[in-house]
Amino acid sequence: MTSPLHRALRALDRFHSARPWDHNAHFHRWILRQLPARAGNALDVGCGSGDLARLLAGRAEQVHGIDADPAITARARELTPAAVPVTYAVADAPAGLSDGPYDVITCVAVLHHLPFAETLKAFRERLAPGGTLVVVGVSRERTPVDHVLGIASIPLNIVMALVKNRGRRAARPASMTAPTRPADMTFPEILREARAVLPGARLRRRLFWRCTLVWHHR
Repeated sequence: MTSPLHRALRALDRFHSARPWDHNAHFHRWILRQLPARAGNALDVGCGSGDLARLLAGRAEQVHGIDADPAITARARELTPAAVPVTYAVADAPAGLSDGPYDVITCVAVLHHLPFAETLKAFRERLAPGGTLVVVGVSRERTPVDHVLGIASIPLNIVMALVKNRGRRAARPASMTAPTRPADMTFPEILREARAVLPGARLRRRLFWRCTLVWHHR
């Protein structure tokens, strides 16, 4: 016989399956607030269906999105009007990154799939002086602060699902079709390794099981 907790978790999972919302897209407006009003070239690593890349096109003269998944990259091209200055390529990071330099680099919920320090070094090398790197990532829960934020995110997650879907069942967004895997680095580990590569980087734990990094190339 299943426990009440197990039944509650299964019910919660069914609820979110019927009312999905993109936790990563929730941070897109916050990302824009970290960036200058105008920029030259921008790079979105792990662009998925191109939602963030198209938003960046409102700030940058040219945006380049890369993703390792050919199907989702093709979908990004389909969703992007010809007049929007965004190009897409199928490429792996960090090996497949073009030389740049870029005034803006963004990376959302992708870094935990990649070699962490090596990828940050590649971003650093491709970021133009005065440029901005913004990362939204995930970390493995371990500390009491992690667990408190995780617990606090559960009721907020339900509220957001209802608000974004207006209480009705909804189809899963194209941006949520990419395969994911759990993070293997804790936030303290991320903090330590990131600051070793990017001195002065600002990192924070966030609600909805995310953490953020902002670094300005002086």
